[in-house]
Amino acid sequence: MPETRLTARSSGAYLLAALLAGVVSLAALPVLCVPPVARGWARWHGRRAGRLVSAPQGSRPDVIRTRRALLWLPVSAVTGLTMGLYGLLVVGNIVTAGIATALWWAFPPDAGPRLFLDIPVTSWPVALTLGPLQGGMLVVVAYLSFPMVAREHARVCLATVSQSAAEQLAERVVVLTRTRAEVLDAHGAELRRIERDLHDGTQARLVAIAMRLAVARQAFAEEPRDDAFVAGLLRDAHEGTEEAMAELREVIQSVYPPILADRGLDGALTAVITRCTVPTRLEMGDVDRVPAAVEAIVYFAVAEALTNVAKHSGATAAAVRVGRAGKWLSVVITDDGAGGADEQRGTGLAGIRRRVLALDGAVNLVSPAGGPTVLTVELPCEC
Repeated sequence: MPETRLTARSSGAYLLAALLAGVVSLAALPVLCVPPVARGWARWHGRRAGRLVSAPQGSRPDVIRTRRALLWLPVSAVTGLTMGLYGLLVVGNIVTAGIATALWWAFPPDAGPRLFLDIPVTSWPVALTLGPLQGGMLVVVAYLSFPMVAREHARVCLATVSQSAAEQLAERVVVLTRTRAEVLDAHGAELRRIERDLHDGTQARLVAIAMRLAVARQAFAEEPRDDAFVAGLLRDAHEGTEEAMAELREVIQSVYPPILADRGLDGALTAVITRCTVPTRLEMGDVDRVPAAVEAIVYFAVAEALTNVAKHSGATAAAVRVGRAGKWLSVVITDDGAGGADEQRGTGLAGIRRRVLALDGAVNLVSPAGGPTVLTVELPCEC
């Protein structure tokens, strides 16, 4: 992420805010030492700093450990007071130069403004000479130094609140270990489901078809032949064949939807939305080429989410927005229903999360009581 282009005004405002934050860090230290408050305080600083400079590789300023949040309190006080006072000193002397230039005559002789630290302003020649000179010099100083000082403060902030490389690696190992176990469990459950569907559904129907055909063959060879009985067996066998083919298609679709290969992600999602009983709008951005595994997960996630919307939300409208930013594909599913969606109360959302985590993606669900519900899925899609 490129660094934000700073002006002297914006960086000066940042430094003055850092000064105020440093004062607050000292004045409200007992309150800020409470872990939730400390994390929120550090998170706010991290977001401000992240808008100025790029965060360290792999760090997430929004996810801050309590130990680092507490460490930021003294660092915030020291850096905020020192760098903020520098900004206040420069800005204050620019204001002083302006006041001295225009209003020096309004002050008592022994309490008038002073320029360049100790030169009293007692006449118009001094005011019109030294005032603009001091103001111009300090404006140049602010223009050259404020962005640099503000960025330095932001870097110190991010280095303090962001996770170290070792902490990032440890967290990554924990996440991968957990997701690997979940993926293995989900894979085993999926294999058992497919076996059960084939054994109890398709295989049973094929056995019944074979039995009917065998009886029909035997009845056809007998004399006298009962044509109506044979026709009935063949009709039942034909209907059973169609039902077995339909069930087999459903099993195949649960493994990898053929519609993705035939019509692509756009066409497959359009078909899912068309089948949804809740009016749904599809916004498909330019996602370019996406790996097949990612397409399948997006398809299943949208299908499962819209099924939940139709069954449980009571919504009158929904929307699916698919877009791509760099190497990440995002899917946002919203509805205007009653809200209150909870992964703990069903397997649909949990299944979406397991599939997404298997590809190192992320799932975020926001569903307050009364709605609306927003489900965001992010998946890496490097080709």
